Amino acid sequence: MKKALLISALFGSLFIQAQRTCGTPQKIQQLIAQDSNFETHYNAVRQQLHEAGSNLNQTMATESVAQPAVVVTVPVVVHILYKTSAQNISDAQIASQMTVLNNDYRKLNADFATVVPAVWQPLGADMEINFVMASVDPNGNATTGITRKNITATDYVFEDDYYTTTGEPAWDPDEYLNIWVGNFSDTSLLGFAYPPAAAGYPFDGLCIDFNNFGTIGTSATAPFNKGRTATHEIGHYFGLEHPWGDDGSACGTVANSDGVADTPQVGGPTYFCPDFPDYDQACSLTGNGSMFMNYMDYVNDACMAFFTNGQKLLTNAAIAGPRASVLGTPDLHAAAQIKVYPNPVSDEFSVISSNQQLTKVELFNIAGQLVLTQALNGTEAKVDMHGFEAGIYFARFYNGTKLLKSEKLIKK
Repeated sequence: MKKALLISALFGSLFIQAQRTCGTPQKIQQLIAQDSNFETHYNAVRQQLHEAGSNLNQTMATESVAQPAVVVTVPVVVHILYKTSAQNISDAQIASQMTVLNNDYRKLNADFATVVPAVWQPLGADMEINFVMASVDPNGNATTGITRKNITATDYVFEDDYYTTTGEPAWDPDEYLNIWVGNFSDTSLLGFAYPPAAAGYPFDGLCIDFNNFGTIGTSATAPFNKGRTATHEIGHYFGLEHPWGDDGSACGTVANSDGVADTPQVGGPTYFCPDFPDYDQACSLTGNGSMFMNYMDYVNDACMAFFTNGQKLLTNAAIAGPRASVLGTPDLHAAAQIKVYPNPVSDEFSVISSNQQLTKVELFNIAGQLVLTQALNGTEAKVDMHGFEAGIYFARFYNGTKLLKSEKLIKK
């Protein structure tokens, strides 16, 4: 009997650990409990983002206005906090995660067509957000965008101390997306990220376990082996909520409590990898059931594959508001006056700016790694890509320290 109970307990433990667990709602509630002023601020920012997303959606519906193509690039610093050599993950594993982020947020992920049902594929959004490793640190020095620290303190708890001097303090959260990678003491956690209301706080950014960051190395084992934990949590960083909303209304009187019009209302998370359509959490037994394959639900990595147009609208509101400083949002007027051609690129491309001097271009690969920095002088220039591997690249054009335009390039 004892042996049977032990086996049952082991299976139960494995069952729990195989379910996605997002720590963001709990971290928000902890912060509210510690700081009553934050609750007021959080609710105000949340309402503003929901209203802005709704207003944009209404404008598009009534005036047939196309969604603005505003591409932003996010400078990322990854802090590796390790106690063992296994936790000190490789640069290649970090690059694999950056590749996932760029594919998922630009709707370049190869599994979109196979994971997202045909009925919902028209809702799939290119979020027009690129992630690149920081090329300059807060002191103005060149950097790879990666820091590493061996943690020796015996009382260190990663999920609580990651941003302190015991861990690694953030690079200015108004200028960088900080990602801390370490070993959670709470083994049920996969990761968490703070919403836009926390912009500028010293703990702002993504905190994630080393076992589900990237697609290789320590993150090579299913079900969280495709880098989607970071995709999900960074969605929270941009103001996205779980499809059931994070205010407890679920299937109550408040429809679409996540603030997104095109995500069907559901009563709670969907786990594992169900067949479509699935009505277990759907608030209505008509229609197509729950949109469980959305990045903001709780299914396995292999069974989530898209953001919606409505989620993009809400994210755009965050980009224009509380997340504007960290995103390197280009001058829209200047960006419109800069032309880059040809694209796709064979051996070189040209850039012409009709009203701003160009002083520098940075070129990043799909993993967000800086592969070229070239000084420019004037309003016209050519950039040589001869010898570069075929694939997707992200270019950033500057006038001094001012970012003028971000551009996705395809190298043939």
